[in-house]
Amino acid sequence: MFTGIVTDLGTLRAVEQRADARFTFETAYDTGEIDIGASIACSGACLTVVDKGPGWFAADVSGETLSKTTLGAWQPGTPVNFERSLRMGDELGGHLVSGHIDGVAGVVSRRPEDGSLRLDFEVPEELARFIAPKGSVALDGVSLTVNDVNGRRFGVNLIPHTAAVTTLGGKQVGDSVNLEIDQLARYVHRLLDGRL
Repeated sequence: MFTGIVTDLGTLRAVEQRADARFTFETAYDTGEIDIGASIACSGACLTVVDKGPGWFAADVSGETLSKTTLGAWQPGTPVNFERSLRMGDELGGHLVSGHIDGVAGVVSRRPEDGSLRLDFEVPEELARFIAPKGSVALDGVSLTVNDVNGRRFGVNLIPHTAAVTTLGGKQVGDSVNLEIDQLARYVHRLLDGRL
């Protein structure tokens, strides 16, 4: 489990093609404190550490993950948001995030708004019903509050800190991000689906 609070902005160092792809990431984390088998959210996708060294770690990425997320388009040098998994007693600063990506959202507009950066996204029809004004979403692993919703489109505002320390500040119109809907919305829909 994660909270959607990014704690390192790293990069993809290399991609090695195997039965599954192996991604090697550069990080500022002290990798001596990370166990093999640990989970790290990589721009929202929960990946398992399979190798590591000073300033880097590697994770295997399945074909399913490559096809359902933005990871399939990543190249060496791609910036990546990192968050280590929660430990008992950690502060829950964002919202509960599983690291299981539901789909990809596309940036449809970007503009300054007061002191923040406003980004509007469009999502696939099947995911739009899970997004509500003032609800939570995780975009590239960043916990954000939805400002408004209009059909398949929704908007969020990034404060300067979030724009500076995550990949979202560099997103432009036409770019894609990993989307994880709020877990509560998923379960409420499942419960109500049988009654409607």
